[in-house]
Amino acid sequence: MDDSGSTAVPGGQRLPDGPRDAAERMSRAELRDLQLTRLRAALRHAYDHVETYRRKFDAAGVAPGDCRTLADLARFPFTTKADLRDGYPFGMFAVPRSEVRRIHASSGTTGRPTVVGYTANDLSVWADVVARSIRAAGGRPGDRVHIAYGYGLFTGGLGAHYGAERAGCTVIPASGGMTARQVQLIRDLAPEIIMVTPSYMLTLLDEFEKQGVDPRSTSLRVGIFGAEPWTEGMRREIEERAGIDAVDIYGLSEVMGPGVAQECVETKDGPHIWEDHFLPEVVDPADGAVLPDGDHGELVFTSLTKEALPVIRYRTRDLTRLLPGTARPAFRRMEKVTGRCDDMIILRGVNVFPTQIEEILLRTPAVAPHFELRLTREGRMDRMAVRVEARPGTSDERRRAAAEEIVRAVKDGVGVTVAVEVVDPYTLERSVGKIRRVVDLREPGA
Repeated sequence: MDDSGSTAVPGGQRLPDGPRDAAERMSRAELRDLQLTRLRAALRHAYDHVETYRRKFDAAGVAPGDCRTLADLARFPFTTKADLRDGYPFGMFAVPRSEVRRIHASSGTTGRPTVVGYTANDLSVWADVVARSIRAAGGRPGDRVHIAYGYGLFTGGLGAHYGAERAGCTVIPASGGMTARQVQLIRDLAPEIIMVTPSYMLTLLDEFEKQGVDPRSTSLRVGIFGAEPWTEGMRREIEERAGIDAVDIYGLSEVMGPGVAQECVETKDGPHIWEDHFLPEVVDPADGAVLPDGDHGELVFTSLTKEALPVIRYRTRDLTRLLPGTARPAFRRMEKVTGRCDDMIILRGVNVFPTQIEEILLRTPAVAPHFELRLTREGRMDRMAVRVEARPGTSDERRRAAAEEIVRAVKDGVGVTVAVEVVDPYTLERSVGKIRRVVDLREPGA
């Protein structure tokens, strides 16, 4: 920010500055001093109160007092989802259960769920960082916020809810599902902001159009989208069809929930990480070596202020890189996450991410951004089929041409040969929360 009271953005334009809290006005040097103080306290809290951390620190030959600089964090062991699952349900909690005010959990679809807890102070911090995120997205007190994230054990709904209230907004707690009713609520209650997964936003846009309503005619002006990777092509699709600014919110339940990082509406150049509460690293996914800012790798977080469930060097499996701050210079940005180590498909020796396929589909005018990837095995050969919906009114001839175009683009851009089936509009399963892109039909162990 300069003395004109506005923020400089790429291209030389200047945008009005929104309200900022004290941390957002810190210098990088002030922030690093605060981080070190909080990091040392977080390491001591975890070591003293969580047996898993005590055992892992001791095995690595490090103690909380060995952290004298931020760089010393690299000497401490990683935490993984397996650690949280092994501690199920309360083994990773660092406070007595009588001090826990809320519990959330993952779905547990691939094993035991991960259970996370929050003290009263944790919940207040969480509300603060989500409120900060909403402000960075362009939200202001008095705005109506339509929350279509699922409520319940998933952190999205309640995390967004209390953050929006902390920001002084009016909350419309729609939750997920009942798509036609969601559209009616948006038309009747006239929210300015919607918080939802990007894939479900596409479902809502389809429903508007099925009802004969132009989505660009609604009151919505900002969409805050998270809980799944999404691409720049998806942003363009949503912004053009809805007539809104689409920005990315990042978080995961193990670290806090939504609100760990937020893209700023001024620049839309990747989420700024709220580094006064969450200390990021990027490491080589293979050997765990810390990478310099600007290099791509796996995102790792250490919580600096969490009480109930501190996380030390938690491996998120998200692939990104760290970049300097822009709209909020005190905080580094993370490049938009478009893939996870867990999502990667190895197809005949080539690494494939669903978002790579999505980008190609979004460049193909005849098809809609609704697709699934089906993995099968013939003999010893893995095969992948892309099933994607045609846009309404697309002729059979144009569908065939689009399928051929997609096959060529995947071969040229990703390096694998796939089969492509262009199916009728509205035939693939619609998301009401996090989308499932990959259907693995291979025999286990085959």
